[in-house]
Amino acid sequence: MNLKPQRTDVLVVGAGPAGMAAAIAAATYGSRVIVLDDNAAEGGQIWRKDIATTLDPARPEVQDARQAALRAAFHKSGAKLFPGRRVVDAPRPGVLHTIADTPEGPMPESFAWDRLILATGARERFLPFPGWTLPGVVGAGGLQALVKGGYPITGRRVIVAGTGPLLLAVAAHLQHDGARVISIAEQASISQLVPFAASLWSHPSKLRQGMRCRAALANVPYRTGWWPVVVEKTSSGILVRMTNGKRTLAESCDLLACGFHLVPNTELAELLGCKLNGDVVDVNEQQQTSVAGVFCAGEPTGIAGLDAALVQGEIAGLAAAGQAHYSSVLRRKRAKEQAFGRRLNRAFRLRPEVCSLSEPETIVCRCEDVNFARLQSHTSWTEAKLQTRCGMGPCQGRICGPAVQSLFGWRSTSVRPPIFPVPIGAFGKNDSESLEDQTRFQETQ
Repeated sequence: MNLKPQRTDVLVVGAGPAGMAAAIAAATYGSRVIVLDDNAAEGGQIWRKDIATTLDPARPEVQDARQAALRAAFHKSGAKLFPGRRVVDAPRPGVLHTIADTPEGPMPESFAWDRLILATGARERFLPFPGWTLPGVVGAGGLQALVKGGYPITGRRVIVAGTGPLLLAVAAHLQHDGARVISIAEQASISQLVPFAASLWSHPSKLRQGMRCRAALANVPYRTGWWPVVVEKTSSGILVRMTNGKRTLAESCDLLACGFHLVPNTELAELLGCKLNGDVVDVNEQQQTSVAGVFCAGEPTGIAGLDAALVQGEIAGLAAAGQAHYSSVLRRKRAKEQAFGRRLNRAFRLRPEVCSLSEPETIVCRCEDVNFARLQSHTSWTEAKLQTRCGMGPCQGRICGPAVQSLFGWRSTSVRPPIFPVPIGAFGKNDSESLEDQTRFQETQ
């Protein structure tokens, strides 16, 4: 895409808590800041605006004081938000290409930056089991987002299952909006969760939040050490069969909201050449990646929650604005939040049983309709992609990638542009597009 880039001092990708904190810090010290996000407003997944509030100004918006304060500071900071943008390519150092959602359709854009802050967040992990692709089976966070977007949930029977603190938060939100939450199934054992719960005394705000969610769900069974093994379609909805390894339980519902913790979104960082440490982006004390001028904050550096994202974003913003000397106190707070993240991941680590639920006909790659049996004969992610097209559909391996890593231990070996699907129509809107640019977007292995 041969577009004239819009230039800025600091470009932030992601307008969730980490991206907002980074933008505020950088703008406060005089940097010109542009923030890109694929949603219609700032806040990310955790602070996604409720469509009911948007459509009805008289309805009070549910925001805690910290969220309201951060939104207000973000709007006052001078940082410019460009919503509805998906970053699809990094064609050369200092430039990103995006696709913008506009009333006229998808439009290509280009942004040039001196410093870049990646705050791309995380997504849910899905693990395949028989029936997980049936209508009525959705991601836990995905269902919450749908409800905030106007999906009718009142009176519908919902089971929430998987692992992670998101389960309680989602269940409480769904019940608040009128769902009948039947049960919550957490695959982590009570022996894993007790030490984690005890550690929350050193994080009073997190403890209060957890207690509020549990109190709101006082009448809902919360089963630890249970996980779904199969979902079957029935005349009145779906039947979810669960187990704790010794006993089985079958419950009927309309919707199963199921997610197995979170996966960092590192695709853009990898495309830029940033070094990874395992599954997360490797950063130094200033949130600087291995690539000069590129910083990273929040979940891509490790799943550690809201407070970690906020403090990391502020550190990255200060460093990008050349004010790293102000972050010494913040670095001590970051260390505390990173320790919390390590305890969080230990508490909700996956048990081996949930990684071996697939049967031969169980679909693993939903985009390309690839089942478990077709993958078993292969020895690597690259070989499986070449022979089955697993991971080459519209989601570009975002769903099946973490699944095959859990099932087979395979890791992706490369990230290539576009990192999100690009509508063919977007190319025709740029008359000066070169053959070289088109070639970058040809499908590759």
